[in-house]
Amino acid sequence: MQIRARHIIFFILFAISSIKAIAQSIDSSVILKNKSGKTNLSKYLDTKKWQALFPNRYNLSNSKQDFYSFKSFITAAKKFPEFLNTGDASTQKRELAAFLANIAQETSGGWTEAPGGYYVWGLYYLEEQGCENGCSNYSDTNNKIYPAVKGRSYHGRGPKQLTWNYNYGQFSLAYFGNKDTLLNDPGVLSKDPVLAFASAIWFWMTIQPPKPSCHDIMTGKWVPTANDTLNGRMPGFGATVNVINGGIECGKQANEKTQYRYEYYKYFCNYLHVAPGDNIECATQKPFNIR
Repeated sequence: MQIRARHIIFFILFAISSIKAIAQSIDSSVILKNKSGKTNLSKYLDTKKWQALFPNRYNLSNSKQDFYSFKSFITAAKKFPEFLNTGDASTQKRELAAFLANIAQETSGGWTEAPGGYYVWGLYYLEEQGCENGCSNYSDTNNKIYPAVKGRSYHGRGPKQLTWNYNYGQFSLAYFGNKDTLLNDPGVLSKDPVLAFASAIWFWMTIQPPKPSCHDIMTGKWVPTANDTLNGRMPGFGATVNVINGGIECGKQANEKTQYRYEYYKYFCNYLHVAPGDNIECATQKPFNIR
């Protein structure tokens, strides 16, 4: 019995160490260094078009720091060699439309009767509303790999509104080579525009099991498992919503904000002259953490 117990304990310890190793390796699944220094983003957008799409973006009136500038976006995009670099032009356009739709809705300052319409108010906010002075509810104190630092707030910041200490820690490890830079000072994300855009692209590109990456969904790399199919999770824009906010927005009738997210996608697809494809919504999809 003692020998068996020792075997069980060894197995448990080995499993825990394996899980930690997997968690640590998630970050390295995206290579940030792009030696070519090129990105296909410039094929589809430029500064003039960016201005037309996001005329009400955060701090635009400040000539010294247009925080969400196209220059900052394209500089960050060059760090991710696979972003907008998979498949044909139509695939790349759909991926770009999906990315823009999600960051626009995450940061939207629009309303139904907004001047110019709802869809020109994306990238309006830099930080999660109500959390400018900090919000403690995004600290997962049980996460020992990316531990929350006392007194730090891991609320939404940047185009993707990156949240939770484990996301800040993983992105910090991928970008800086250590997890502590952003765990200790998550507010840096609100001060460095390129870093902020990079955090959004990093999240978009990174697989975090059981969730696929949004990039793999939009480029056809993700193949649903039998369980995914059973739970309604199918390739298309709706699955990216499931990755980003599935527990709140998927598996139920769309609320106003979710509907705007879908409409944003169609808006950007129309702008880029590409068909949106199938499975735009996630109302019939259960969240990815449901097996």
